Amino acid sequence: MYGYLEVNEGVYIPRDPAKEFPTDNPQEHLVEVKPPKRGARQFAFDETYPYLDRSFGYWLNRNVIGIPFLWTVIYLRNLLHFGLKIEGRKRLKAWRKQLKGGAVTVCNHVYQFDAVAVKQALCPWRHIWIPMYAKHFNGGQYWLVRYVGGIPVPEKRSGMRKFDEAFDEYHRRGQDVLVFPEAVRWNWYTPIRPFRKGAFTMAYRWGCPVVPMAITYRKRKGLYRLFGKKDEPTVTIHVGEPIMPDNTKPRRDELERLRTEAHRRIVALAGIKHNPWDAVPDDEKRNNE
Repeated sequence: MYGYLEVNEGVYIPRDPAKEFPTDNPQEHLVEVKPPKRGARQFAFDETYPYLDRSFGYWLNRNVIGIPFLWTVIYLRNLLHFGLKIEGRKRLKAWRKQLKGGAVTVCNHVYQFDAVAVKQALCPWRHIWIPMYAKHFNGGQYWLVRYVGGIPVPEKRSGMRKFDEAFDEYHRRGQDVLVFPEAVRWNWYTPIRPFRKGAFTMAYRWGCPVVPMAITYRKRKGLYRLFGKKDEPTVTIHVGEPIMPDNTKPRRDELERLRTEAHRRIVALAGIKHNPWDAVPDDEKRNNE
């Protein structure tokens, strides 16, 4: 249910959330999938997709081509075009031992390169894996989403076992997972939308920390006007205190605690006093009644 938005003094709101975005469906897709190039490979997102890809071609694109591209193009784009600032990273120092084995990071989903911003804030040189909307992998941004670490969420139930096995293996390697629990991207949206529970299911299963992060906006000023559109804000990503799951508690109860607490912390990190959305989506509330 959509309520009213109240923010702390100084919080910049680049778009009117009540006029420019849906207020009845917080997971409505607003970003169009770019059409694929002619002759591009088209995937089926079932048990046949290589969720855990051990091929030489994938290794080459991910490590030899993708990582230098990420550092020289996307990282710089975040810093120059979007004016990325990182705040709160010191909070992770006390958690170094727990984070070494891999964590699940959750963040609001608000612009094209926010996944890379999370990677820059968490640990720029570590691998990160990201469940993503499958249709992007058959679209014009296929290379970027696949080799930045994107894994498509299966469109068919038959693919879920291999999807889960892949993420279990990435976590076993001590690598990080990023989940956008709002599920879809709304560019430059200020409120924090309801969270799906997939991220917290992973954290509970693995017994690993959940790292909450929030992206906020600043009015584009000074030299940043040279690198981006005047009506686009610059961004700050705020790193929150990790949340540890309690595996002695019943799974269902602990998932709800993790989800509610992560949502509450991200709302606070975003400088929001009163958020229009609850932590749990309305459809899940109805199913639980």
